[in-house]
Amino acid sequence: MKYRHTMRSGRILTAVAITTGLLVTVAGCGGSGDDEPDAKTSSSAPAKGDGGDDKQESSEPSTDTVLAEVKGENGLTLAVTSAGRDAGGFVTVEGTVTNNTGSRWMAVEWRGDERELVKNGGSVAGASLIDQQGKKKYLVLRDTSGRCLCTQFSGGVRDGESTQWFAQFPAPPQDTTSVDFQVGSMPPATIELSEGE
Repeated sequence: MKYRHTMRSGRILTAVAITTGLLVTVAGCGGSGDDEPDAKTSSSAPAKGDGGDDKQESSEPSTDTVLAEVKGENGLTLAVTSAGRDAGGFVTVEGTVTNNTGSRWMAVEWRGDERELVKNGGSVAGASLIDQQGKKKYLVLRDTSGRCLCTQFSGGVRDGESTQWFAQFPAPPQDTTSVDFQVGSMPPATIELSEGE
């Protein structure tokens, strides 16, 4: 009997100690939790706003910067807004395409002639970089399943609209600073390569 009574008392004391510890912990967390979010909110909100403004300011000029622009048949316009070397040994070319053809543009002629590229659908898969100095042509990089490392225009581009695109290529030699970007029946666009970060 005494052993049972002692065990029951021990369990009660343990439960009381655990409950008291939890209450103290919750009270301690609750007080500092209420203070910290206000401090975090007030200190981090302007930081996010400042960072967001900086990003918007830095991204706006890059959108406005056009390295090259070419016009194709029926009112299609291709603009290249950046062409930078990346640390991985490749070049990423980005830009916009504007459809003023009078109907939805599906980019079928941009996907390339190779059988492997057909599964990319309307895309920039048929684009190339031509290094006139080194007399070499660089095709869009692909993954092991034949998918291009480029934009796929799902559903096409409506008349009067613009959309962004990108394509990645093997990097030409370091001394090559200028290449011609070509896709489909668009005229070649000569672009300067910049060094990546």
